[in-house]
Amino acid sequence: MRRRVVVTGQGVVTPVGLNLTDFWNSLLEGKSGIGPVTAFDTADIPTKIGAQVTGFDPLQYMSKKEANKVAQFTQFALAAARQAVEQSKLVIDERNASRVGVIVGSGAGGLDVIEENFGKLTKLGPKRVSPYFVSSMMINSAPGEISIAIGAKGPSFAVVTACATGSNAIGEALRTIQYGTADVVVAGGAEANFSQLDLASFANIHALSRRNEEPQKASRPFDVDRDGFVIGGGAGVLVLEELEYALNRGATILAEVVGYGCTTDAYHITAPDPSGSGPAEAINIALQDGGLTPQEIDYVNAHGTSTPFNDRMEINAIQKVFGEHAPRLAISSIKSMTGHLMGGAGAVELIATVQSMIHSKVPPTLNCDNPEAPELNFVPHVYQEREVRAAISNSFGFGGHNVCLAVRKWEGE
Repeated sequence: MRRRVVVTGQGVVTPVGLNLTDFWNSLLEGKSGIGPVTAFDTADIPTKIGAQVTGFDPLQYMSKKEANKVAQFTQFALAAARQAVEQSKLVIDERNASRVGVIVGSGAGGLDVIEENFGKLTKLGPKRVSPYFVSSMMINSAPGEISIAIGAKGPSFAVVTACATGSNAIGEALRTIQYGTADVVVAGGAEANFSQLDLASFANIHALSRRNEEPQKASRPFDVDRDGFVIGGGAGVLVLEELEYALNRGATILAEVVGYGCTTDAYHITAPDPSGSGPAEAINIALQDGGLTPQEIDYVNAHGTSTPFNDRMEINAIQKVFGEHAPRLAISSIKSMTGHLMGGAGAVELIATVQSMIHSKVPPTLNCDNPEAPELNFVPHVYQEREVRAAISNSFGFGGHNVCLAVRKWEGE
């Protein structure tokens, strides 16, 4: 019999909240974290808006010495992990350390560190390059630093699948526990606040919204007037546990992760296959893996980037899988508020999905004034009161990566 896996802790660092309570309240209030970019000069970049994490103090979670040795994405990941472990009330000591793993990824990792040190190298010479350059920019520094901080000695590694990273990490954590390799896995994804290089590159491929005069209306998933996504930074981390392990230690169970599906488009490195066949198959695999029928799903936390190609493709995928049930679904994209957190998106969005189950409230899709598929319920503008017994969370990434996670409301054994 397959081991069951539950969520017992959640932590976030996002543009709309630096902890779980503030994050969830912001989603219900329809608060946008999108605004003008202030961290660097955008004069020669057509997109001048983004969703930046502001007010974050790494010293709440680590010493100044530790903070100076790691990149920002690892600071975000470590902060979210500490929040999640604290909520779970998990104690890690010599009795269980080898059974606790860490699987946390990022899309770009320490790109900001690379930019900074390349600048020092070219302007000031090699002696000014940080001795911590390599250890801070590598993507596996996030699970490595988290393992050190919490004393986890089970399996640890990073997943890198662009914007599907966080969901893939959680899916691999699910399998790690199901196969008995670990009893607990701290899992999620993180991305630093975007850099000038990020913004310029995404703008040059016309992936970003250029609605610079109305930043809070720029991210508009599934609206016919959308013109691109809004780039952001942040992290989400969850504590996943084997069910009996969680029950035996008296943990509060937040939800059960039941299904994981992933496929690849094999179509284009940045554009999705417009048919939506790859994402549809990922959803079908996750439902089958979780023993769920399409009719049992109440809520779809959509990838919903606000790009014309992605949103149309995701609508096709949802309609393929759910058919006549599709109009009865609640479908929303919190990227309308958080922006696109890239490698951090999947984990943050699964946390929003779990919160919707706990509170029977589905967060809204802001700015969905004129939906592309009017027959579907995109939860426009304001949250909806609704019991969510089973839900899925979709994530898709450059490279053609398609991931779906299926979760059930925890109602006891």
